[in-house]
Amino acid sequence: MEAVEASSGSDLFFWAGLVTAAYFVLRFLYHVVNGVRLWVVGDPKAVGPHLGTWAVVTGATDGIGKAYTEELAQRGMKVVLISRSQEKMDQVASEIRERFKVETKTILADFEDREAVYDKIKEGLEGLEIGILVNNVGASYSYPQYFLELPDLDKTVDKLININVLSVCKMTRLVLPRMLERSKGVIVNMSSFAGYNPIPFITLYSATKAFVDFFSRGLNAEYRKQGVIVQSVQPYLVKTKMTKIRKQSLFVPTPETFVKYALNTVGLESQTSGYPSHSLMAWFSRTLPKWYRMKLLVDNCLKARARNLKKQKEN
Repeated sequence: MEAVEASSGSDLFFWAGLVTAAYFVLRFLYHVVNGVRLWVVGDPKAVGPHLGTWAVVTGATDGIGKAYTEELAQRGMKVVLISRSQEKMDQVASEIRERFKVETKTILADFEDREAVYDKIKEGLEGLEIGILVNNVGASYSYPQYFLELPDLDKTVDKLININVLSVCKMTRLVLPRMLERSKGVIVNMSSFAGYNPIPFITLYSATKAFVDFFSRGLNAEYRKQGVIVQSVQPYLVKTKMTKIRKQSLFVPTPETFVKYALNTVGLESQTSGYPSHSLMAWFSRTLPKWYRMKLLVDNCLKARARNLKKQKEN
């Protein structure tokens, strides 16, 4: 009798172990297949003139915004550039017309302005068949700081909310109705790795990017079945003026490289890191205990804050 019970117990452990091993193997294979689907195959044809003849990009003259503008023009779309520098817009628009032989349009707008700017943008977009909107414009801190240490705090709060949050809502309000009329269109909203979880010492920026992510995923669930895709893009570090990084690496791509990968995920992921190594970092971050993740963030941000304060004293 005891021998039979021991045998039954051994069989139970054997099957439990087998099921557990099979589960992890299947999860591994799923991630491999999904990774190939996203980062090797992608969907280069998801975004193009078939959605609508015009692409609209905010913050279009530098970094990721400029790269989206160029990549969309390369795919045959006419491009509306929206930025606060007419000189820069004219230069980028001229380059695009020369390189890609597509029509361009510029709209001068400072998104720090809470209301009046959107009447001007609405007028500028009137009559255009917009296939994709890229809400890229953004603002951050100069360096990690305590919330109450932010210079001109009230103005800074208004600035980051107006640029990072309000612009996404207002621009979506302007283009979404026409997309729904045609039952097709894409809205790409630039969130950030900082929107995954709170990052102390850039807390306000982090919170605005979390809003962008939630807003995007919610809207995608609302309107996907009506033909409009809304995507949240959450990059880690990219070689741009905002990040102040001068050298690219495996984990820090150029804006052009990042955007090529990110655009190919449209329709495949509603929330994406946009780049293979960034996706790997996001996965690794989620595996860490929350308390340890927060400790790392606090330590790194305090070190960055100390370096910047030291530079200020030396200057």
